[in-house]
Amino acid sequence: QVQLVESGGGLVQAGGSLRLSCAASGRTFSSYAMGWFRQAPGKEREFVAAIGRDGGNTYFADSLQGRFTISRDNAKNTVYLQMNSMKPEDTAVYYCAARSTGWGPGLYEYNYWGQGTQVTVSS
Repeated sequence: QVQLVESGGGLVQAGGSLRLSCAASGRTFSSYAMGWFRQAPGKEREFVAAIGRDGGNTYFADSLQGRFTISRDNAKNTVYLQMNSMKPEDTAVYYCAARSTGWGPGLYEYNYWGQGTQVTVSS
């Protein structure tokens, strides 16, 4: 089992940047593929980005248009989401998640979830 705690959310102006962190504890972090998801008010949770176990593979939602990057530091048991050129439509609660098999965007294939961190982008 792994426990996930997100941090780094907050209020940012449109065009600005934020970096989210997700710290993991419990079983070996490097055995999990990781993902970031977000949920805006009144909307379903949606995929943002995923990263493989060694960080060599990444995948992003098409809608992000290259503005976000995902990375991980297995020595620190942490995964990051760097968000640049932010837009008001990026406003959401952002969740990190871990999956023990495979990797990629499938929300229901993730076994463990953090509590989320609020990101608000003002126009």
